[in-house]
Amino acid sequence: MDEASLTRRLSAALEARSSLFDDRRQAAFRLFNGFTEGCPGLTADLYGATLLLQEHCAGQGEGERLASLAQAFYLGQLPWLRAALFKSRSGGTEAARRGRLVHGHAPDRQVREHGVSYALDLSLNRDASLYLDTRNLRRWAIERLAGKTVLNTFAYTGSLGVAALAGGASRVVHLDLNRAFLDLAKASYGLNGFPVDKGDFLAGDFFPLAGRLKRRGARFDCVFLDPPFFSSTSKGSLDLATDSVRLVNKVRPLAADGGWIAAVNNAVYLGGREYFASLDALCGDGYLEIESLIPVPPDFTGFPETTEGVPITDPAPFNHSTKIAILRVRRK
Repeated sequence: MDEASLTRRLSAALEARSSLFDDRRQAAFRLFNGFTEGCPGLTADLYGATLLLQEHCAGQGEGERLASLAQAFYLGQLPWLRAALFKSRSGGTEAARRGRLVHGHAPDRQVREHGVSYALDLSLNRDASLYLDTRNLRRWAIERLAGKTVLNTFAYTGSLGVAALAGGASRVVHLDLNRAFLDLAKASYGLNGFPVDKGDFLAGDFFPLAGRLKRRGARFDCVFLDPPFFSSTSKGSLDLATDSVRLVNKVRPLAADGGWIAAVNNAVYLGGREYFASLDALCGDGYLEIESLIPVPPDFTGFPETTEGVPITDPAPFNHSTKIAILRVRRK
């Protein structure tokens, strides 16, 4: 893609997102989604006053060229940017996937969303420590989980649980394989003045931890189920293209009567109708109900006036390959 074509697309995307900027430079949102806005393989995200550029699937040289052009564009349009980071998600080294600083001195360490603060470590791993596509699910947690108990499985850096606590949840238990991710969740607790109970942060493999909670008879008013699209450990493996039903059934015993399972599936090659049908089949016994679908925000999907082409698979009835469903639970 030539510079003029990319600049035209970046400009249109920036104009569509003009209402999302905040005067205090604390917001986090997607500035450009090349997969849906005309430059597959390039994404640009804003975290506070830090620009995060990522190439996902282009050849390394081409990805870096496009990212360099995008960097110049944004530094010209947003002169208040303090830092910029470039990640090559298709890069051959861990350092390339974690990213390198290409502008400024240090990336932002926190952002605010819906009045809640989240700690950041943009170089923590190949992702960015706060998923922007689940912003509306965090709002749902704030609005719906006052006084509730919550289990946050595959917690990553704990943002869904932090949102639940901000909304008044009485307790949140986080499960994740990586202790470093949970440490960042604890940092978010500190930013919001939430007390840290070390017993609520369980580092280990999902399958034995979930089994242990089940044996103890633990029940939660809400269970978040947001696993990676593929994972394999000595204790078990999962592939969201095929294992969604198995994972929902794994956490069903941990959901209280009248509670929810908030299920997220981000498998790009799993179509929306296929995924919805698998959830609908689960509801056939009368003990689960699809209560609602949570849309991915438009800055992440692309706006009607900026979207080009068609997705790899049709996400309908969801609006993005990140498919979010709220399941209501009834126990026997």
